[in-house]
Amino acid sequence: MGQNNQITGEDDYILLKDFKVETEVDEEKGFILCFWVYIFNSNAFPSTILKQVHAETNSSPPLLVLNEKTLMIFPLTCLHNEALGPGNTDFPSEVPKVSAEIEHPQNNWIHVGYEVSSDFVRLYINGEIAGELHLSSLSNDNSMPNGSRKRTLIGITGDSNLQGFIHDAKVLPSTLSIKEQYVKDPPLRLSIDESSISDIEEDNGFWNIVGGKASCRRIFSLDVVLLNTFGQPVNKELEVIASLLYAHNRLPVEKTNDEEPPLLASCDGIEFASCDRPCKLSKGRASFKLKISKLSSKCDNRQFCIKFGVSKLEGYRFLEDFSPSIRCISRNRTPRTSTIIWKKVSAVHPVNGSQPFGLDDSSCEPKHNTVHEAKLSPTSKRVRLGEAKISAVDQHSEECNSLASKQNQVENGFGSRLEARPENFEEMNTSLSDSESTGARDSALKSVSSRGHSVPDVTIFRYCLGGLTDRSLLLKEIATTVSDEEISGFAEQVSLYSGCSHHRHQIKMAKRLIDEGTVAWNLISQNNLQVQWESAVFEIEEQFMKIASCSSRSLTQQDFELLRKIAGCQEYMAQENFEKMWCWLYPVAYTLSSDWVNAMWNSTSPKWIEGFITKEEAELSLQGSRGLQEPGTFILRFPTSRSWPHPDAGNLVVTYVGTDYSLHHKPLSLDNVYSSGVREKNVKVKPLQDMLLEEPELSRLGRIMRRH
Repeated sequence: MGQNNQITGEDDYILLKDFKVETEVDEEKGFILCFWVYIFNSNAFPSTILKQVHAETNSSPPLLVLNEKTLMIFPLTCLHNEALGPGNTDFPSEVPKVSAEIEHPQNNWIHVGYEVSSDFVRLYINGEIAGELHLSSLSNDNSMPNGSRKRTLIGITGDSNLQGFIHDAKVLPSTLSIKEQYVKDPPLRLSIDESSISDIEEDNGFWNIVGGKASCRRIFSLDVVLLNTFGQPVNKELEVIASLLYAHNRLPVEKTNDEEPPLLASCDGIEFASCDRPCKLSKGRASFKLKISKLSSKCDNRQFCIKFGVSKLEGYRFLEDFSPSIRCISRNRTPRTSTIIWKKVSAVHPVNGSQPFGLDDSSCEPKHNTVHEAKLSPTSKRVRLGEAKISAVDQHSEECNSLASKQNQVENGFGSRLEARPENFEEMNTSLSDSESTGARDSALKSVSSRGHSVPDVTIFRYCLGGLTDRSLLLKEIATTVSDEEISGFAEQVSLYSGCSHHRHQIKMAKRLIDEGTVAWNLISQNNLQVQWESAVFEIEEQFMKIASCSSRSLTQQDFELLRKIAGCQEYMAQENFEKMWCWLYPVAYTLSSDWVNAMWNSTSPKWIEGFITKEEAELSLQGSRGLQEPGTFILRFPTSRSWPHPDAGNLVVTYVGTDYSLHHKPLSLDNVYSSGVREKNVKVKPLQDMLLEEPELSRLGRIMRRH
């Protein structure tokens, strides 16, 4: 492990078993010891992390001990007659110690501060006082001897049940602040950026990925970020490598029968073994485009996971991250019945002119007594309300045909009210079917070509094929060099060639999002690299209310807490944190600026949208003391995992209790309901809340139960 100078430029990450610090201190004046500790693979409790070494008595009493979720620290001079040896972990209750509860003590960096004086010892966790022990009240001649005494602190030895790292260990005068040491040199960690995930179907915590032979497997993309413990990106010249493992034992997946690597990296349309194509970190971010060649069905239906780690730094657990368990399936696998088929709300049947629509019982989702997301198979067609009667999801088509649906919408007198889409939808296979493409695509091509555009075709195709990070970078580049009209032309081109109209909205808002975000950050930062979160919230709220055209409702403390979580910051916010938060908040505010949603946001009785909440909070609120609430109870929320330029960014999601007494999540797209064509024709559209209550699955508005 002599490679760690590549991380920080010095030997600053030390294995527990190799850690040793020796210093002479004056206990009458006091001192502080502070360090970061990262524990993993601890199975036996209690476990000594650090121990004291007293050369005079040839004893090694413990200093820092982990007992499941309790961290205990002992005085340097134990206040009992019999010194505790390193193997004795049955600590008597009379031994003085300071304890603190740690929610996640393993696989996380924890900053420990130990302040010693002649009267007390204090334990600090992550810069805050966690406990204190007064020594003056304890009568023992051996409590705190006069003069200075040398203490040697070493990592645990001979204990295979505890492994970990120490970072930035210091012995300092007691006049210095432990909190200042906490923020001075935070350690690093590698993490998957969940907001960047593209073309992966999420299913109850699992990933479903289409893989197998070359003609069937599909590209999926995601980003890996190098952060410090405060969630701030760190710019280091490192390479990250991806590898496919079995989820149950973390052993490598073997090559296929054709000697093909199980995990492939796609670069400019060419496939390489992922182990041969590490991805360089750029500004703390590495973007992966991957394919899986091995099917779970060919491996005894075992699940996989992807390990991301820094190349040439094997063993540094904090520089590794693992994906959720993966089911690699074939494209030809029969898709599951969709759980997002909604009632038709058109008053007149487009064929016989009289028959009202209803949800076909055969298309209802299977009954399971578990909480799950509403998912749509990648090979299923998007379901639109008010266009045609649907009794089951089309299992032969892979289209997201926005052009055809627009034509149907006009023909049906704009009868569509809502479009329900799967929450994990981003980019399904979007080519038109043969029957649909004959006239629609030729007509659209001529229409777009006649208007002209200045964005090169190669940029359009790069956007259609790229992941979220690629698209974000492209839009930032384009938005600063072209006009609003050219941005609109680019949006039409992308919608046409991708076959999905939902990209259009995100592209068209790009220029305003970037410009207004730059202005907002300049106002907040005042040319500082970091700003206090508490001082930034006022400007964030002002910008939000201006964009959302809302003067009567301000953001709550819970709203700000969620925004801080999305930003990935704690006490201080850097520009990277602000941009991450802004890319989520701006599309939400933009949606709220629409009249039909703005009225719901401003409504206080009933409160249709109770603020910014997570999926977990919505689910918890729909679970009463005796189980789930009545079927039809629903809550509206904005998905926290969808940020610009994701096609679903800013869209509302309905979380509701189904007739099968399980929870479902349906994103709503209002593009077709409130399109410019509808406004031009002066078609009277019902308020959104009325349309929601007309859906058979939705009958009553639920309330958010906040946890305090």
